Formats: sequence, structure tokens, C-alpha cells
Amino acid sequence: MLSVLQRVSEASVSVAGQVIGEINHGLLVLVCAEHGDSTAEADALLAKILKLRIFSDENGRMNRSVQDVAGGLLIVSQFTLAADARKGNRPSFTAAASPEHGRAMYEYFLARARQLHPMVEAGEFAANMQVALVNDGPVTIPLHIAAGSASGTAKGRQ
Repeated sequence: MLSVLQRVSEASVSVAGQVIGEINHGLLVLVCAEHGDSTAEADALLAKILKLRIFSDENGRMNRSVQDVAGGLLIVSQFTLAADARKGNRPSFTAAASPEHGRAMYEYFLARARQLHPMVEAGEFAANMQVALVNDGPVTIPLHIAAGSASGTAKGRQ
């Protein structure tokens, strides 16, 4: 699974002009399932996101997690994270999971996040969404858990 985290002071997602999810201080989590991803990859990615120390402590060092600072999560599906633009001028999205599998993985990820974290808001799968945010820092972290490697740790995508 792929994810891009943005530490935010506020973020919201709208569909058809209506805000459907919003948070204040926390993380905007853009997430994409790839072919072969399972609930194991979703669990590993979520565990990494919840524990990642990218919030400042009293000394201004990135030493606290979203859980430590009681921040919110705004989780938005974004299949375009799987884009491959190495050839030509039109990105290929063949690495993205099928819409059915992508929806199942997104819904699983969202349900698990709601079980493990008290403040979780969400976008709408496959909708045309408008995401607004104020990136705090700015801090933007890409994470990738490859299918079959969920026993390892998430790493920044190269």
C-alpha cells in the first residue's frame, strides 16, 4: 500500500461543494492500494502512521506521533499515488488495485483506523473530491508497504 502523509494544522475534504470530513491538527492521509495488497499491508501501514514521530515535542524536535498529540486523521483514497510516469506523457495506473479491491482495502483501512484512533474523518471512495489543507511545517512523508512485505517496516518510497 502507498500513502502520503501531510502534517496539517487543518484539512477538509468536500464532495459536490459539501464538506464530508475535516480535522484540525493532525494528519491528512492519502492512501492507495496496489495489486496484491492485503489486510496485512493495511495493518502494517496504519501501525506505522499511528506511531510515526513527526510532531514536535517541547524542544521543537519531531519526537511525537499523531497519537501522542491527540491529532486527527483525515483519510482520503487516492489511486493516483500508484501513477507510473516513467514512459511517455500519460501516467499509467496499472499498479493500482482494481476498483473493487481498492474499495475493499480502503474500507478496511478506514474501519481499522476508527478502531485504533479516536478522531478519524474520511473522504468518499471514487468520488471527485476537493481536498483543502494547511500543511504544517511543511511536513510531507511518503510511505510504501509492498505486497508481501508487511512483516517488515514501512519505508519512504524511492
